[in-house]
Amino acid sequence: MAAQRIEIIQEFSFPVEKLFAFLSDHENLNVIFPLKITRIRDGQGSVNGVGSTRLMSAPGGLVTLEETNTKVEENQLIEYTISKGGWPVKNHLGVMRFYPFQDGSRLHYTIELDSAIPGTAWLIAKGLEAPIRAGLKKLAKRGL
Repeated sequence: MAAQRIEIIQEFSFPVEKLFAFLSDHENLNVIFPLKITRIRDGQGSVNGVGSTRLMSAPGGLVTLEETNTKVEENQLIEYTISKGGWPVKNHLGVMRFYPFQDGSRLHYTIELDSAIPGTAWLIAKGLEAPIRAGLKKLAKRGL
């Protein structure tokens, strides 16, 4: 089966600068991913810049992977990819685009991925999409 794409658009009542600052900090991402997340490598120019890497692990070590920022434009864009682990996921690219919207901000979040196990990429995508969507809605509702 072909690669899968997750696409989520979420609006927030706070400005882009606050949203970007929050979501660019790896250790805040546990709000949208039900995993333990720790920054293990600082980026170039800033701790969460290009090259910054986070370790993500589920309880019991069932899922362990590293994601590395490949492109960061302050208050506009974060691109990242799985740099270690995460099998069977392959060809992974996450992109967070930040926009001013009305009196707040909008996040356009896409993830593209494939699977090393034929026919399972859709299942992996569905398993990722639900908690991310729920976490972003929760963040929008509760605020920073």
